[in-house]
Amino acid sequence: MAVKPLLNESELLAKIAGGDERAFKKLFDGYCNPLGAYIFKLTGSMFLSQEIVQDVFIKVWMKKESLLGIKSFKNYIFILCRNQTYNEMRNKAKQRSLFGEITEFENNTANADPGDALLAEYRELLDAAIDNLPAKAQQVYLLSRDERMKHEEIARMLNISAETVKKHIQYATRFITDQVKSKINSAILSVLLSFLDSL
Repeated sequence: MAVKPLLNESELLAKIAGGDERAFKKLFDGYCNPLGAYIFKLTGSMFLSQEIVQDVFIKVWMKKESLLGIKSFKNYIFILCRNQTYNEMRNKAKQRSLFGEITEFENNTANADPGDALLAEYRELLDAAIDNLPAKAQQVYLLSRDERMKHEEIARMLNISAETVKKHIQYATRFITDQVKSKINSAILSVLLSFLDSL
């Protein structure tokens, strides 16, 4: 889509990273219409388009400190919107197919086995390991995992090489694996003991 960056966009991003709400509004006003039109072509829903644009900009504001490392905000925001759109469409399809199973799921919740608690414990360990990553490796890893961005997309957005992106992800994966492995045995023991105590 032929959308030009806003005038003095890098200055706007720096101000937003510092918490400037007026700068954030300028950024939103400059991109909301072209983003909405782009999403509408994918969804055919004006309501969903508006909702996705709002959700994406909420994410941008919540992670505003990371804006300083972004070299092409236009690429970044369109990729976020594309991925959010696909996620929303997948979720809505799942909601339709799973609607009839909700009652059964709720009825079975009381019969959860220790594996459910173990999974929750594992996710906590995973999140803690990600929090302990160096800043750049964490940013690259989360863009790859949460935003489903390809190596080349991350490289363009952060103005680094695709090889550097690959190395960050490899490092992050090894780091997270080592962190989780070092704690998972005690976590398993703790979960099993707590489950046995409840019997």
